Amino acid sequence: MDAAKEPAKDASSGSSQAASPQAGSPQAAESHKPAAPNMPQFTRDEDLHAYHEMLLIRRFEEKAGQLYGMGLIGGFCHLYIGQEAVVIGMQMASVDGDQVITGYRDHGHMLACGMDPKGVMAELTGRRGGYSRGKGGSMHMFSREKQFFGGHGIVGAQVSLGTGLAFADHYRENGKVSLTYMGDGAANQGQVYESFNMAALWKLPVVYVIENNRYAMGTSVARASAQTDFSKRGLSFGIPGEQVDGMDVRTVREAATRAIEHARTGQGPYILEMQTYRYRGHSMSDPAKYRTKDEVSKMRDEHDPIEMVRKRLLELHGVPEADLKATDAKVRETVNASAEFATNDPEPDPSELWTDILLDAHA
Repeated sequence: MDAAKEPAKDASSGSSQAASPQAGSPQAAESHKPAAPNMPQFTRDEDLHAYHEMLLIRRFEEKAGQLYGMGLIGGFCHLYIGQEAVVIGMQMASVDGDQVITGYRDHGHMLACGMDPKGVMAELTGRRGGYSRGKGGSMHMFSREKQFFGGHGIVGAQVSLGTGLAFADHYRENGKVSLTYMGDGAANQGQVYESFNMAALWKLPVVYVIENNRYAMGTSVARASAQTDFSKRGLSFGIPGEQVDGMDVRTVREAATRAIEHARTGQGPYILEMQTYRYRGHSMSDPAKYRTKDEVSKMRDEHDPIEMVRKRLLELHGVPEADLKATDAKVRETVNASAEFATNDPEPDPSELWTDILLDAHA
């Protein structure tokens, strides 16, 4: 069978994955195998790019967490810390014009699409300079310019919309691909399978990216899903899929290149299950007591996506540590500037309540 069409294979080793280990056990952080001999390699510039982009997401999310703790961000706030390699690897394989749509853990996707950190942070704090002019908050902001179609607060809702974006691309024959993200919890939603059916039936150019961070809203995959291999979720529709080490930006980029090419060349949808891990709770209000501290520490120590790139830059590419410290300082400066803007920008005028309404109430 063609490797690009063979379902349920691990991108780094080509071997099928076993079911998830028991939540909270020492083995729960062990599913990321050592790099295979044929591990895809990055050039020095590619690793530098990945390092900067992932570090920007990490520092931005850390700052967002601080602002939330200070009461400057209201409502819900879902951080992407630990999952940075997924969206950066996907973006490295995409081209301008490809669309991105995701759920509510969305700040990292916005930054990866090139959206201004000031506009993203200002939306989090509900200010005029935010991408939705302060009316959307953490879970609802968009950028048509950057082809980012949201942040959506309803679990699984973005999958139907992402399929619709792919239908528009198919109809217009514009050669674009819809990158539709969801979590492992959303993968059990009924509308997901309706979308799979239509996408397969019409051979729509969509890549479904299942970010399996193992705990959905707070319940382990092993307890909540009868089929824990999410790459197989499209088999009944004839949709190929594969499991990918979502903590390594190299394996993500490699699998993304394969999946996007499949979708772009008229072969229909593709599923990528990114096996990743979030270091924080489901949201800022979640203490994450359903897993052990040892499990989180082990993942951070052995599989952190940013640290792996940093190590390669130092040991493989010979980048001076001073240069990496300078990159970190520059990223922190960018993030601090976004926070400064987001805490001093005026709040929306009350008249904004009547803007962006599509239906004329007097009609």
